[in-house]
Amino acid sequence: MKTAVIVFPGSNCDRDMAVALEAVGGRAPAMVWHREAAGRGVAVLGICNGFQILTEAGLLPGALMRNANLHFICRDVPLKVENSQTAFTSRYEAGEDIIIPVGHHDGNYQADPETLDRLEGEGRIAFRYSGECNGSARDIAGIVSEAGNVLGMMPHPERMVEPAHGRTDGRRLFEGLLEAIG
Repeated sequence: MKTAVIVFPGSNCDRDMAVALEAVGGRAPAMVWHREAAGRGVAVLGICNGFQILTEAGLLPGALMRNANLHFICRDVPLKVENSQTAFTSRYEAGEDIIIPVGHHDGNYQADPETLDRLEGEGRIAFRYSGECNGSARDIAGIVSEAGNVLGMMPHPERMVEPAHGRTDGRRLFEGLLEAIG
C-alpha cells in the first residue's frame, strides 16, 4: 500500500507523520511536494498546520485563529470521537474518549454559525475537545469534508502511536485509514 506525506512551505511535523505511517504500515511514505498532489478523491489528512492549510485551500470550511488565551498550548488533551463512520475514525467508537497531544498557537477553529450548524447536522465533526482547550467554536478539534475523504484536525495523533509515547490512542486513526485505502 502506498502512502504520501504532503510537504508544504511553512508546514511542520511532516517527518513525524512519515515515521507514524511507517510504524503502522511498515513502509516509508513518499514525501510529495504540495504542487504534485491534486484533489483526486484520495484520502487527505491535515494535522495542526496541515489543518490550517486545508481551510486556507478551501478543502475544509472555517479558519484556524490564535488560541483564545493567546498562548502556545502543548499538552495531552482529552478528545471525544464524534463520528466513527469515516475512514479516519473507523477504529474508534462514537462517543469514545481518547487522549491526543496538541502543540499549537493558532489552533482555535472558527466558522460562521451556519457553517457550524451544517457541520453538526451532516455529522462532519470528527473530534471534539472534552472541555475547554483553545477557544475553538463548539470545542471542535477535527472535521471531515463533505465527501469524507479529507480530515483536518489540530491534535497530533502521530505523537501517540507507539507505547514509548505513553499512549497509543492515535494509532487506530492510522490503522483505520490504511485499512480503508489498502
